[in-house]
Amino acid sequence: DYKASFSEADLKQEWLRAVEEAEEGCLEHGITSFQDAGTYFYDIEGFKERANAGDMRVRLYSMLRHSAKDMAPILDDYPIMDMGNDRFTCRAIKTEVDGALGAFGAWLLKPYSDKTGFHGQNTTSIAEVSAIAELAKKHGMQLCVHAIGDRANKEVLDIMETNFDGMEDPDLRWRIEHAQHLDTADIPRFRTLGVIASMQGIHCTSDAPFVESRLGAERAKYGAYPWRTLLDNGVVIANGTDTPVEKIDPIECFYASVTRKRIDNGFEFYTEQSMTREEAIYSYTLGNAFAAFEEHEKGSLEVGKFADMVVLSNDLIQCSDEAILDTKILMTILDGEVVYAATE
Repeated sequence: DYKASFSEADLKQEWLRAVEEAEEGCLEHGITSFQDAGTYFYDIEGFKERANAGDMRVRLYSMLRHSAKDMAPILDDYPIMDMGNDRFTCRAIKTEVDGALGAFGAWLLKPYSDKTGFHGQNTTSIAEVSAIAELAKKHGMQLCVHAIGDRANKEVLDIMETNFDGMEDPDLRWRIEHAQHLDTADIPRFRTLGVIASMQGIHCTSDAPFVESRLGAERAKYGAYPWRTLLDNGVVIANGTDTPVEKIDPIECFYASVTRKRIDNGFEFYTEQSMTREEAIYSYTLGNAFAAFEEHEKGSLEVGKFADMVVLSNDLIQCSDEAILDTKILMTILDGEVVYAATE
């Protein structure tokens, strides 16, 4: 490990450099708020320090990620809310139950179509995820669980339903991160339970070439990235790119959300499940704000909300599909201050 010889000061400096580069990358791509799906104690302390010093250049919503055993003794100090002029919040916990579809890691109800008898992988035990869920509920923390396969999503919905049982109107806004491949019988449960589908439009087109071979035609058609069905069932979708798995670029993700078409070869993946332009913009703005309990502070241009804005070279509602990909970030504004401006 090349870091083994680093001093504590060197490690801190490298961490700081990475954070500053990440902030710059966000602003260049028109991103004023970022939701970090997996933040460790060390990072939390660093972000608190930056927030208190007024150094945060992007609004950051962090999800704490540790085992139930490691989190239990310290959660009395959470949630951390709106530090540094509303630049840093940690009021969520992240965990996971399976892996990715491409590597046969997504946990499925029925075997893979191209791997006989194999159902994928349960990466974190249901008992551990349930323990984390109980901690989240006890300490008023949002629970965010990575689930990609239909079995994984069903198990997470069951855990959430158990925790919500007996609560009147539990506005916990617990989230399933990815929610990529769903049993159609489970889709209405998202709305019934108030669970947010935190999805990534770009994953659909990245995975499209192998989804049908993994799942077969029926599961691919009706349960793979079923945005239209989720939206028609009144489910809130929060959108994003899952960077660094994908590029941070929201424009390419928006294109995938409204066309379900690959950029490189035009391959289309069940376009009847596409979002409308308005729905895709909502998923990237108010949908994400709602998913972080911040819809009264951000996500739309209204009097009294943060003056966080992006100026684009195209009207994403009116332009052609092809023109979406030509859209440039002309200006990024945070708290009314221009924090990025294109030089060309």
